[in-house]
Amino acid sequence: MNARTSATERPRIVGVIASRADVDAATQMRKSPDLFELRLDCFADIANQLERKLPRLGAPLIITARHPQEGGANKLSIRQRRDLLIRFLKYASYIDFELRSASALRLLPTLAEKKKVRRIISFHNFQSTPHPRILAAKARAARAHGANIFKVATRTDTPIELARLLDFITDKRVDLPIAAMGIGKLGAISRVLLARAGSALVYASITAATDVEGQLSLEQLRALGVGK
Repeated sequence: MNARTSATERPRIVGVIASRADVDAATQMRKSPDLFELRLDCFADIANQLERKLPRLGAPLIITARHPQEGGANKLSIRQRRDLLIRFLKYASYIDFELRSASALRLLPTLAEKKKVRRIISFHNFQSTPHPRILAAKARAARAHGANIFKVATRTDTPIELARLLDFITDKRVDLPIAAMGIGKLGAISRVLLARAGSALVYASITAATDVEGQLSLEQLRALGVGK
């Protein structure tokens, strides 16, 4: 992937697997997205069952085990999250962990690189969208920790908040692929606008049901002309 994804390139579509129903739907898809994101924090108690179903998925995997303060399920400790990520690393094309966890998980980027697994370092803010300068500083920090992609998901309830995300993703001084998305009242429109503005990845629910405000389904994204 180039240093930045241009607005003329098609973003890669990521189907989010965060429940047993998602697993069942994903393994039965006739037309898979470009990638699946596997939310390991949602499957901590059934990891063995989950592992048996992975060969039936029709697209490469992003694995992540979310920090509880950034939307993670089951209040997993850093050790529990690290162990899940290491266990499932052999199935992954990408690994995603939060910038706040980068120091505690500092061995993961090296381990991932040895296995030729690319690194997504992420930042989530469910209260607001910080100024583009702050987001740019976080992107630089992510790159310093070995990120191949910086993912940012922030609250977009107002046009000003959405404009901040758009300003950030179009800032040519940020020399790293960016995956950006909004959450909240303008979350749905943000997914489409940011995809067309150069977001490297666009995340979507596999089924119509989702707990993420503003996240569209794969079917809805395709109907809007985003993705394959």
